[in-house]
Amino acid sequence: MENNSLYQKSNIRRLPELAKLAPETFKAFATFDRLALADGILSKKTKELIAIAAAHVTGCPYCIDAHVANAKKLQVSKEEMTEAIMVATALKAGSAIAHGLNALQAYDGENNEDLYQKSNLARFKEINQLSPEAFRAFNQFDLAALKPGLLSKKDKELIAVAIAHITGCAYCIEIHTKNAKKLDVSREELVEAIFVATALKAGSALAHSVNALNAYDDNE
Repeated sequence: MENNSLYQKSNIRRLPELAKLAPETFKAFATFDRLALADGILSKKTKELIAIAAAHVTGCPYCIDAHVANAKKLQVSKEEMTEAIMVATALKAGSAIAHGLNALQAYDGENNEDLYQKSNLARFKEINQLSPEAFRAFNQFDLAALKPGLLSKKDKELIAVAIAHITGCAYCIEIHTKNAKKLDVSREELVEAIFVATALKAGSALAHSVNALNAYDDNE
C-alpha cells in the first residue's frame, strides 16, 4: 500500500543532499546553527528549551523531533519541556491578540503610517470590553504559562522574547524585553536567545526542503 505521509522521520536523511546542491550556503547555515545552539552565557539546556518552544511555533515536526532528542540528552524532563511549550503557546496566541490592536486602529480608520505605536497598547482595555470572557480567559492562561515553575521566570521571559521574534510581534518584543530586563537579563543573554530563535526559524525552512526534494522527485 502506498504511503501518502508527507512527514516521515526518514525524510530528514535527504538533508545532506543540500550540501551538494548548495555547498557554501549549507556550510554557512550549519556553522551558524551550531554556534547559535552552543553553550554560551545561556546554557545549552536553556537553548534547547528555547529551540523546542520555537519549533512548536514554526510548526516543524523535524525540528521538534531533533531538539526534543537533544533536550532529553541534557536531562530535560517532560514537565520542563511542557512548560517551555506552554510559553510558546501563550506567545503565539498573544501575538494574535496583540495584533487585534492594529485591527481596532484599522476598523476606526486610525491606522496611520506608523502601524506600531506604543500608545496602541492602551486599546487592550477596549478588547476586554468587546470580548470580556475570552479576554479574561486568555489573560489567565498567559499568566499561568509565564508563572515560574520548574523553569524560572527569567528562562520563561527569554523564551518569550525569542518566540516574539518568530511571530514578529513588535508589541510582544517590547513587553517581554522589558520584563526580561527587570529580571536582570543582560543584552548578551537576550541576543543569544534571539539567535536561537533565528536559527530555528531558518532551520524550519531548511528542514522542510526535504519535502521539496521529495515533491520534485515525485513522478506523478
